[in-house]
Amino acid sequence: MIRSHDAVVETQFGSQAAAYVSSSVHSSGEDLDALAQICARVRPDRALDIGTGGGHVAYRLAQHARSVVAVDLSSAMLEVVAKTARERGLSNIETMNASVERLPFDDASFELAACRYSAHHWRDWEAGLREARRVLKPGSPAIFVDVVSPAVPAFDTHLQAVELLRDPSHVRNYSEAEWAAALSRAGFRVHRCEKRRIRMDYESWVGRMQTLEAHRTAIRSLQQLAAAQTATYFGIEADGSFSIDTLQIEASACRAHEL
Repeated sequence: MIRSHDAVVETQFGSQAAAYVSSSVHSSGEDLDALAQICARVRPDRALDIGTGGGHVAYRLAQHARSVVAVDLSSAMLEVVAKTARERGLSNIETMNASVERLPFDDASFELAACRYSAHHWRDWEAGLREARRVLKPGSPAIFVDVVSPAVPAFDTHLQAVELLRDPSHVRNYSEAEWAAALSRAGFRVHRCEKRRIRMDYESWVGRMQTLEAHRTAIRSLQQLAAAQTATYFGIEADGSFSIDTLQIEASACRAHEL
């Protein structure tokens, strides 16, 4: 049966919603702390979490914003986020089932937008960025965090291959240069970028996505056959664990005179 990309995303993440709430990779990190600090400084009336996943961005934003809307394609994921928010006493989080390419909000509806580890799943990445800009008030901050593709083609090919084998809903990890250019085209002004290196425990990484055994075998084969430079760059370990770069981008929605 042929499925739409949105259906693939829903299938991949719906059954694993609880795992993303408890995932240490997703529930903690310097990027989450930095995001909370930005929100505390801005104190937005209304904040948007684009592709909320396990809701970790929304939980942090809710401590400093009057209200937060957490958007995701997966209704099962949103149910878990709403339940977790209630358990944590965060009554100012609203969930919304929607595609990032068609956000159901008026222009200039939010004073802050954040997106963490979601953009590499978007069917139309640039359309999603344009929508994020559309719903933000001019001058408002936007923070994007995602795995970033290496500039070296061989490293990029390896990363995209193992990502797709692990998760069929993966579209692409973009490079820092691609991010900068796309954000500019979408109407954002980039102020600051920060890279961080994180280690991915292999068993947790594939287990969280319930990766098929045949795909796990293919991933391990690619790792074992990787050139020395590739293996060194990703720090591939004997058990398949490895390290990747993430990028935190702090931008703002351009005002009319900045376009």
